[in-house]
Amino acid sequence: MASETDNLLVSLKDVRFAYGEREILRGIDLTVPRGKVVAIMGGSGCGKTTLLRLIGGQLRASGGTVDVDGREIASLSTADLYALRRRMGMLFQFGALFTDMSVFDNVAFPLREHTDLPFGLIRDMVLMKLNAVGLRGAAELKPAELSGGMARRVALARAIALDPMLIMYDEPFAGLDPISLGVIGQLIRKLNDALGATTIMVTHDIMESLLIVDYIYFVSEGRVVAQGTPDELRASDDPFVYQFIHAEPDGPVPFHYPAGPLADSLIGGVGA
Repeated sequence: MASETDNLLVSLKDVRFAYGEREILRGIDLTVPRGKVVAIMGGSGCGKTTLLRLIGGQLRASGGTVDVDGREIASLSTADLYALRRRMGMLFQFGALFTDMSVFDNVAFPLREHTDLPFGLIRDMVLMKLNAVGLRGAAELKPAELSGGMARRVALARAIALDPMLIMYDEPFAGLDPISLGVIGQLIRKLNDALGATTIMVTHDIMESLLIVDYIYFVSEGRVVAQGTPDELRASDDPFVYQFIHAEPDGPVPFHYPAGPLADSLIGGVGA
């Protein structure tokens, strides 16, 4: 019987990271089981996107270990790291499509870059991916001709072009209208299950995430401060979780950046 460890696709243990003197992560412990959709949430600048970059190998942790599919990222050679990355899909903030390429060529790009498949097979695979996100009929359009929601779906089709074992999303709902947001959320869930993949999603969108994810980590000041299933977090009385889920301005996460009294800064004040 497979152990619990064997069922983990991603495991971070006591991970630390800093940009120069600025410490971003201060000892992160996080696990992602195979086949699950896991969200990482927290305020802006708390290190969420940095975690994706560590998992993808674009950055190296200054302490702790990052394991993906049983392999420690820091110990991989360049060739082995690139091979592992080919088994990952990434949807960047706002899609990051190539603006001078058609929808078809955007989705075909990773297939042409990383495989030697003949054109006919690439064509069929691209059309199947576009069909999965409802945009086969838009194959010849350019990104400028798409709505924001359509562009995000094309980016999703590109992220799954190589049938990755791990799909990572950086703010997949940013800038979308409510209808597009709901469509993208359901696509993330359905494609993960249909592909037998594993998903890590960095997002601020609480309500949509609670509908589609299996587990959530809340990150603040470089640490995991809360975690649980959607039902556990909805019922939580933890001050950080409550503030984040209910969008309260007052709580553990301050609205105001630290400063002295306002009166002291105004004309005639002590600090003027």
